[in-house]
Amino acid sequence: MLDGPTLKDLARELASGGTTSRALVEECLARATDDAGEGSRVFTHLDSEAARMAADAMDRLRQAGAPLSCYAGIPVSVKDLFDIEGQVTCAGSMVLRDAPPASADATAVARLRRAGFVVIGRTNMTEFAYSGLGINPHYGTPLNPWRRDRGHVPGGSSSGAAISVTDGMAHAALGTDTGGSCRIPAAFTGLVGFKPTARRVSLRGALPLSSHLDSIGPIARTVGCCAIMDSVLSDTPVGPMLSRKIDVLHLAVPVGVALTDLDDEVASAFDAALHRLMAKGVRIDHVPVPEFDEVATINAKGGFTAAESYAWHRRLLSKQRDSYDPRVSIRIERGTEQSAADYIDLLAARASLIERATRRIASYDAIVLPTVALTPPHIADLQSDEAYGRANLLSLRNCTLINMMDGCAISLPVHKQGEAPVGLMLAAAADADRHVLSMAALLEPIVAQRGG
Repeated sequence: MLDGPTLKDLARELASGGTTSRALVEECLARATDDAGEGSRVFTHLDSEAARMAADAMDRLRQAGAPLSCYAGIPVSVKDLFDIEGQVTCAGSMVLRDAPPASADATAVARLRRAGFVVIGRTNMTEFAYSGLGINPHYGTPLNPWRRDRGHVPGGSSSGAAISVTDGMAHAALGTDTGGSCRIPAAFTGLVGFKPTARRVSLRGALPLSSHLDSIGPIARTVGCCAIMDSVLSDTPVGPMLSRKIDVLHLAVPVGVALTDLDDEVASAFDAALHRLMAKGVRIDHVPVPEFDEVATINAKGGFTAAESYAWHRRLLSKQRDSYDPRVSIRIERGTEQSAADYIDLLAARASLIERATRRIASYDAIVLPTVALTPPHIADLQSDEAYGRANLLSLRNCTLINMMDGCAISLPVHKQGEAPVGLMLAAAADADRHVLSMAALLEPIVAQRGG
């Protein structure tokens, strides 16, 4: 948990008159436009004037006593994968720069606006969301706040989303998660990232990566902030967290692939978090989940992301391949390796995996595992395709397990302040979203060590 106000803190300040929406927006814009900061790499488009106008409108309505959402006027950022009326959705690419502007807001953006949130700008990302590292050669790569002078990756694909929050350019961020794109940048930067059940939030107006795996979620400072954002995005009531006693929780650590090839810092922080939970009475079993060990084989030809992204990109690639990041285009083109029969086999394999994995973990409140196997790599160390490929696979591996089982999950920071950022992932089967958020709120103060 990084220092900084929560959404509830900001709502109280707005309600009491301790601040105004215009003041909040100006603070975020000042950080975003600071020449010494990361703003030029965080945002592909900063919507300064529209944000000021929206903030002033919220302030006038609040002064007039109009009925408003308590979050009306709080600045948030939107990943450059979502349609915003009148703007071009580039998805971190150059090939879409001349596309027509969107005729309407994406559903997720419309719901944020309806709740009164102020969109501060569009955030940078891995081109077309196809990487877990967050590197973008077109718009620059936002640098991780951890040892920023050494140039660590921010995590992807929602890279700018996370840095917009860590650096105070927004108070929450809208992201997407196909194989970890909310949870990975959260884990790499000491934030909280939530991946809901895929069908929980409408994908309308969001440029697709994989129609079977895409989900829309928030990145924010706390579990409570993510729960608020999730309620808005899913159009469900903002209710109290489910009441549970910590010493009745029964969690499972999936042994096998999820615990292999961990960086020493990740293994140490994860084990320390488990011991803190057990000291509070949480029951934790280490259990085999062989379904997770099948994922790499199921995805050997690129899986859903390659097949479904290639279907969307094939015409663009035929005309503008040279304008793509080659590390992205080569992964998209793996979709050519799959026949119709392969894709049908892929659907069947995933359906079987979902059914078996869901049944296997049903007796536990949740599973718990490291969000990412490695700490944020140096950008300079990823110049070779081999180094990039290994780091990318390890960054995505554990999160992808949950997307493949159609689950929901949240990443919590568990590292000590000043140490390499590490995330702990709490996950469950589909439609257990409020349950996972409630448990995460219960565990958050126990596992957190004020990481940043």
